[in-house]
Amino acid sequence: MDVNLFSAAKACLDACRVEEKLEMVSKLQERWEAGELDLSSTDKPDVAVEAGRPAQPELVPPRSLPPRHFGTVEGHAALIHSITHIEFNAINLALDAIYRFRGLPRNYYDDWITVAADEVHHFTLLRNHLRSLNYDYGDFPAHSGLWEMAKTTAHDVLVRMALVPRLLEARGLDVSPAIMQRLARYGDQQAVRILRVILRDEVNHVEIGNRWYHFLCQQREIDSLKTFGNLIRRYARNAVKGPFNRPARLEAGFAEAEMALLTEFAT
Repeated sequence: MDVNLFSAAKACLDACRVEEKLEMVSKLQERWEAGELDLSSTDKPDVAVEAGRPAQPELVPPRSLPPRHFGTVEGHAALIHSITHIEFNAINLALDAIYRFRGLPRNYYDDWITVAADEVHHFTLLRNHLRSLNYDYGDFPAHSGLWEMAKTTAHDVLVRMALVPRLLEARGLDVSPAIMQRLARYGDQQAVRILRVILRDEVNHVEIGNRWYHFLCQQREIDSLKTFGNLIRRYARNAVKGPFNRPARLEAGFAEAEMALLTEFAT
């Protein structure tokens, strides 16, 4: 059995069967909190950035996803499925943030293990709800945009913190309220309750990304605002979209100057 956190996280990351991955993440958290895993490691993370996933859903480019009419049963289920898929990717993203980046303070690993466990909870809530609609995870095609950014940012933890939690995952703070309103109009109050839980937790997850991004900028003695802008221009110019959920983003640790920068990119 693995005794260091990195190899244990890699085993979770590699797991392809959904149930196995969920169980392994829960066990990872238990073992870490019990002090059974240490931060010693003699190996280096794999150059290839891969994550275990089931054979379904079929992954296609975002533009190739078939249009769904939300007012239909199938369209409603497809929307829930798309959010479920985001949460599955978020599990792997948290695991990769643990496995890939070494030599950080212990609190960094505390934070990302908590995030991984939260994402397991979110995925489980959504998958159970999807099953109540007579569908399951894998029944609709999906895209891998989130994981593509994991590959793009695998070379540097600072770039990862800047562009995954602070950019792509923070987008969830912006779009969740409108999705909840849409689901409420459709009459799916259970989905609204689930998304309310997810939004609450995601504010904390984005705050974690913000905190470690600024920690790393301070450690490297670089300007955090200028660096954020440069990273967006280099890697993710088209990923900045408004409107922004300003209260949630401020709660998650974004500064006014950062909000101004994002607004400038979005216009």
